[in-house]
Amino acid sequence: MGKHHFISVFIIILCSPLLFGQLIDFNRNAPYEKVFVDTDNFGASYLQQLENSYSQAPSDTLQFEILNDLSYYWHTRNLTKALNFTEEGLKCTLAKGDMLWHGRFQITQGAILLRMEKLTEAQEVLEEAQGKVPIKDLPFLYTQLGYVYERRGQLDKAADFAMEALEIGEELKDKKAIALAYSDLSNIFWKQAKYDKGLKYGIKSIVIFEERGIIDLDYDFTLYVVANNFLELNRYDEALKYYEHSLAIGERYGFYNNLSDVYISLVDLYAYLGQYQKAESAGLNAVKYADILDNDFMLMRSWLSIGKLQNLQGKYKNAIESLQKSLEVATTEFGDEYYLSQVYEALGKAYAGDHDYMEAYKAFSKYDGLKNEIFTAESDQRIALLQTEFEVAQKEDTILMQKGTIQKHKSNQILTSIIIGLLLFLLIVGYVAIRINHRKNSQLQQQNKEKEFLIKEIHHRVKNNLEVVSSLLSLQSTYIEDKKIKDNMHQIQNRILSMSMIHQNLYQGKNLASIEMKHYFKILGDYVLQSYGTEKRIDMVYDMEELELNVDIATPIGLIVNELITNSLKYAFPNDLIGTITISLVQKPQFLELRVTDNGIGFQKGSKVNGTGFGTQLISLLTKQLDGKMVLHHKKGTSVSFEFQYHKAA
Repeated sequence: MGKHHFISVFIIILCSPLLFGQLIDFNRNAPYEKVFVDTDNFGASYLQQLENSYSQAPSDTLQFEILNDLSYYWHTRNLTKALNFTEEGLKCTLAKGDMLWHGRFQITQGAILLRMEKLTEAQEVLEEAQGKVPIKDLPFLYTQLGYVYERRGQLDKAADFAMEALEIGEELKDKKAIALAYSDLSNIFWKQAKYDKGLKYGIKSIVIFEERGIIDLDYDFTLYVVANNFLELNRYDEALKYYEHSLAIGERYGFYNNLSDVYISLVDLYAYLGQYQKAESAGLNAVKYADILDNDFMLMRSWLSIGKLQNLQGKYKNAIESLQKSLEVATTEFGDEYYLSQVYEALGKAYAGDHDYMEAYKAFSKYDGLKNEIFTAESDQRIALLQTEFEVAQKEDTILMQKGTIQKHKSNQILTSIIIGLLLFLLIVGYVAIRINHRKNSQLQQQNKEKEFLIKEIHHRVKNNLEVVSSLLSLQSTYIEDKKIKDNMHQIQNRILSMSMIHQNLYQGKNLASIEMKHYFKILGDYVLQSYGTEKRIDMVYDMEELELNVDIATPIGLIVNELITNSLKYAFPNDLIGTITISLVQKPQFLELRVTDNGIGFQKGSKVNGTGFGTQLISLLTKQLDGKMVLHHKKGTSVSFEFQYHKAA
């Protein structure tokens, strides 16, 4: 009874006007303590007191201010509740005819809608607010608009808004606005894979935030972005330091969105370090905070991180379950399809690892479709963003030049000014000419890189698709009892994989148009031997120098060699006979000479010809395709030689 009495007294004291008055007092100049600025007592109880008191504020302005703060503070913890506060604020400001505060509520609402992944609604609200608020509110507005475009994958437009926010911040000497702009640029460079640049601007932002001395949501987010750049630069200790700092702030103030982000990144970090238990724990924490915030986008990414981790550990059934959960919460409002494509890619790997090749094929097909769309968009963005770094530097230099110009105007030495002006003009003209030329060269180089990457992606996709088809054939053949049909399926599988190896060499090699044939033959020979279980009794000899051929001739030659090796293994070495198969490809002045020889039993006169004859027909067709001729020898085994028209590798 005494215990209950104590609790009751405690609640009464907590809710008493005396204590309430210490936090909120409308009779003093600062009627309530601003979160992050005046107090770090950012608890739910304090927010509840603000909610209970804002309607009692003596002026409309103060009432709107408290209500808007409530909206913004709650959006880190409960998006629905935060949105309700903005709706109340918009309703009240319309009733009072206060368009200034109506615009400010729209900015806050835009930030909330953005985090709810309602990108179109967020953009509309923010653009409408633009004409209602003064210049000092624009940096935060532009930051939110930049986030909208960043989420859509339009990084060039996101960079434009960051630069506009930076210019206004410099003009108003607003440290928060400057720090926010640098933070945004850091995040953009990170997404461009320009991690050194991202780190540079992230550190700049951190320094300004810490000079300001206010710990808030944006400072916390910047710690996370800096850590991401460190992570990609393989500077794991530094990345962990910043992630842990961000976590400490997020846990203290209830920044659930940031907490989920950080824990998702920690899954990758701990996985890189081989600390799988910590990685699993981080993944579950990411899910926990995404659930608390009721943010489907964060929940989708959290389950994706867990699924990828489980794939890495070989826990394919668990990975399938986690990735299915990721898909269940995915919506069409997520903006770009980047993370969705990652889910399907990881799901395809999980199904393949679990030997469910049909589902793997379905998942990879969806991944391929999404990746095609994303890659095209990304290519356009990268080309458009080649100038971002230059523009940032240029605009920063412009600000410095303007400051220098103001100082020069204080001088009345006209002649000196003219001379300096002429010199500056000449220098600028020369500088611009050099930069334009450099930019054109850089653009050409980048375009070539983009094309090269695209071609590699195509070869990678073709290789993956061929392997999936081969896996499906392998799966299907397990249900076939007829030995002849099963053998034919096996041969088809090997033909497909011989082509797959071509594309694998192309996307892994330095030259995208040609194949080094000796290396390719070694891979092909080893695979065929293993597929027939003959690697212990049959030796492969590659009697040739390194030789590069165009893919157009390398592919049919690869298929021919595959058929000949297969024939030798099937017919030349019966009864587990030990033997050797030799492959030779020599470049002559006017032609290429291919020879495949075995030391088996050879072709006996009067013996029955085995097989369907398809392999022979295929070799004949491929030989004609290459404008070649074939000669068959039956002395001390079997030797088949070809002469093909010479095609020099690109």
